[in-house]
Amino acid sequence: MTTHPDPTPAWRRRARRSTLWSSLAGLVLTLGAAATVWGWRDDLPDRVATHWSAGGVPDDTMSVTGMIVVAVATTIGLLTLFAGIGLAWGSSASTRRMAAGAAVWSGGLGAALLLVTAGFQRGLGTAETAELPGWALAVVLLAPLLPAAIAAALVPGDPALPAEGPVAADAPRATLARSERAVWMRTARGGAALVLGIGAVVATTVLAVVMQLWAMLLVPALLAVLFAAMFAFRVRVDATGFTVRSVLGWPGTHVPVEEVVEASVTRVNPLGDFGGWGWRVGFDKGRVGVVLRAGEAVLVERSGGRGVVVTVDDAERAAALLNTMADRARADRTSG
Repeated sequence: MTTHPDPTPAWRRRARRSTLWSSLAGLVLTLGAAATVWGWRDDLPDRVATHWSAGGVPDDTMSVTGMIVVAVATTIGLLTLFAGIGLAWGSSASTRRMAAGAAVWSGGLGAALLLVTAGFQRGLGTAETAELPGWALAVVLLAPLLPAAIAAALVPGDPALPAEGPVAADAPRATLARSERAVWMRTARGGAALVLGIGAVVATTVLAVVMQLWAMLLVPALLAVLFAAMFAFRVRVDATGFTVRSVLGWPGTHVPVEEVVEASVTRVNPLGDFGGWGWRVGFDKGRVGVVLRAGEAVLVERSGGRGVVVTVDDAERAAALLNTMADRARADRTSG
């Protein structure tokens, strides 16, 4: 009997697995919270407060059923979004980890919203007297980060996949003697998006102070760390390959020299190619992008149909050196 190999790329099978279990985990979190709140329904007002004014007075209400339906529907919508990202563009482990972590965070967010909103209204006769402490919103936003981080860590990395064939003859090369060693390093920093990030930190800080919600200061603190991690990266090319890593140590990725198919210079439109700035997933082939500004970038095409794009100065020299190092790695592998 003739057997035919599975034509499905291996990364798609890995993406399906991580998408399935992370989506289920996110859904279970929200559904578990929904079941808990449903069990509390006799202890809750007929219509529960779901929004509070700046003065802490409830200004919108829903039935318990309506609140649960909205939370579950929102979670399902977010899970669908992140599942689509993982399934369509999850060729790299970093993208699959992001999608899995985001899916679990979405489920945790839905669960936290339900439990916190309903929990403070148990035993109340009317939603008009419902009070929500300032720290509750911080808990809703931050608590889901722990299960999300665990989910991302559980997604396996990419297996080693050496590139086949030589680097393209017309790809740029560095002029180096066979015995010479060289290292290229640059720091890529954010542009306009970093200014917007600073504005968001300042605005949320002012809001927390004006409303005297001191626990909410955790939100701008978290935003400050996030923007620091996403808008300054160290980029390095050496004999081991290509490395890009946040100045805070995470996120980052490394392309082993054995997996470099070709490096080149490209031009990037942040919104058109990646939908924004920071650590992104590209619309074209799901390339991982470290996109801090428009313009020149180094493109590293990697085995398995993967790729990394980084907006950085002196991209041509980086590409040339990386191609030379890839040539050497292939020669060493052949001679060995």
